[in-house]
Amino acid sequence: MIRIGLTGSIGMGKSTTAQLFAEAGVPGHDADAAVHALYAGHAAVLIEAEFPGTVIEGRVDRSLLSPLVLGKPEAMKRLEAIIHPLVWEEEQRFLEKARSEGRRVVLLDIPLLFETGGNGRVDASVVVTADASIQRERVLARPGMAVERFEAILAKQMPDAEKRRRAHFLIDTGLGMDAARRSVQAVLRALAGKP
Repeated sequence: MIRIGLTGSIGMGKSTTAQLFAEAGVPGHDADAAVHALYAGHAAVLIEAEFPGTVIEGRVDRSLLSPLVLGKPEAMKRLEAIIHPLVWEEEQRFLEKARSEGRRVVLLDIPLLFETGGNGRVDASVVVTADASIQRERVLARPGMAVERFEAILAKQMPDAEKRRRAHFLIDTGLGMDAARRSVQAVLRALAGKP
């Protein structure tokens, strides 16, 4: 089973690209979605113990947690020590299910693929990219997003140029949906011959 690792910095169009892979019949595991579910489930108690006052009605309130961890490497490491093993367990369950269904290709949507060493768990890495001006415009159009928060998130992520350098494949979403869809098909064709 070929494991594709999908990554890209904030605002690059990674979620849209993951959807294009899904439309092509490739099942995916979304690490961000797993985190969201954990914040409303098993991880909430653990996070409240480490960061008191961040859980409201059994759910982690990101607006309360973010100021405690963004731009604070030690606090972020404590949060990641709680979350990363739980997300990894979810990923393993997804892979076991895909294997049992005889899937030939799967997609692991991991925002911090290179930053967390996740690229060692995949057979091919796909980086979603776009021009920096497009990225900035997309992110700042999000509700509740501020320049300071955007810059704090970017500071935590590996620069786009470095991600592109490490990638096996690039998908430029700044060129439009049709071009991105063609790029997804090209990736799948290139991987079709792999054992």
